[in-house]
Amino acid sequence: MPRRARLTLAAVPMHVIQRGNNRQACFFADDDYRLYLNWLKEYAAKTGCRIHAFVLMTNHVHLLVSAEVDDGVGALMKALGQRYVQYVNRTYRRSGTLWEGRFRSCLTQEECYFLACQRYIELNPVRARIVEHPSDYPWSSYRVNAEGESNSLIQPHPLYLALATDPSTRQAAYRDLFRDQLDPELINALRSATNGNFALGDSRFTDQISRAIGRRATPGTSGRPRKRSDPVSEDLF
Repeated sequence: MPRRARLTLAAVPMHVIQRGNNRQACFFADDDYRLYLNWLKEYAAKTGCRIHAFVLMTNHVHLLVSAEVDDGVGALMKALGQRYVQYVNRTYRRSGTLWEGRFRSCLTQEECYFLACQRYIELNPVRARIVEHPSDYPWSSYRVNAEGESNSLIQPHPLYLALATDPSTRQAAYRDLFRDQLDPELINALRSATNGNFALGDSRFTDQISRAIGRRATPGTSGRPRKRSDPVSEDLF
């Protein structure tokens, strides 16, 4: 059965996750994280992509990206993935694949889900019980968005900028968003949309995406429905 073509649309934010093959580690030392971020910045510029948020976990990566062209994110992830795999194989004297197939993604409605998705990404280390607070984790965009840490990789989205007119007030407003827990239903919806390559948003948004790309952007009714007991990736924190 052919795999579904990825939903891509210029200027619409996309949540991306790429995991290590068989849930194995893809980062082994601090230099690995640093180089990945350096190359992410390089290839984002080359492919016309804007990185709004990221977190690098031991065995997977989350990104929140907007692209200037429909295939921008795909081009970014292909170039970045190949460069990083070559580095890992050479550095650690290994061979073969590093990533688990294609990256997974979902188009994300700005008004309802964008800031929630950004929080979801930056809270990954907390959900994984690696740290108690997102500011304690060095390999995410939280310190940039919430504390003003300098990092030219991050390109703020207009919704983030609209939190306040000056940076310090904006950062304080953003930190306030983390006082409340993310709705479990929202987390489940985000995970399902990302795993299934669907659009994440209300019916108006998903209808707009479907019309724009010429095919459905939500799960269909055919095929075996997911049972409650069906596993959801434990890596998708």
